[in-house]
Amino acid sequence: MVSRRDFFLGASAITAAVATSAVSRVSLAGIPEAVSQGSADTQPPLQPQNGRPYNPVVTLNGWTLPWRMNNGVKEFHLVAEPVVRELAPGYKAHLWGYNGQSPGRTIEVVEGDRVRIFVTNKLPEHTSIHWHGQRLPNGMDGVAGLNQPAIPVGKTFVYEFVARRPGTFMYHPHADEMVQMAMGMMGFWVTHPRFC
Repeated sequence: MVSRRDFFLGASAITAAVATSAVSRVSLAGIPEAVSQGSADTQPPLQPQNGRPYNPVVTLNGWTLPWRMNNGVKEFHLVAEPVVRELAPGYKAHLWGYNGQSPGRTIEVVEGDRVRIFVTNKLPEHTSIHWHGQRLPNGMDGVAGLNQPAIPVGKTFVYEFVARRPGTFMYHPHADEMVQMAMGMMGFWVTHPRFC
């Protein structure tokens, strides 16, 4: 049987873990700008201006998420939010997505890149992101309630890991995923092979 004292000690440990995983107001000043686009028109591929070189992909009806380099770390900013997408002339769908689009932006990295992804939640409920197919630390796997706390409404969580596996993958929520994925929350992840 769990005593009242043990319960409160456990609850305070969980609260401390949530507080340390969320981004403080001081740290928010260091978050990369969140780039958004309202149009679903295919954009030209984003040529790498820094970091390791690669041959970028063209995402049909979308575009690649810009990044910045910060002390050798490739930083991205994803914003989970409600979006409106015109699927056909005059036919608009109210979806959930990332950075103004559904599906979300393509994230391109190179094998061996250290990546840091700031995820800001502007949805009406908690969320998380699972980096499908990536080999990464357990606490960065994005399964809310299992290996990370869910990202509360209005908060930002930071994922950081090394991209170790080349290939084409996806990212999607693992918090109320049956609703959130059905609402359009997913995006491509491309890890280009490193050429030595």
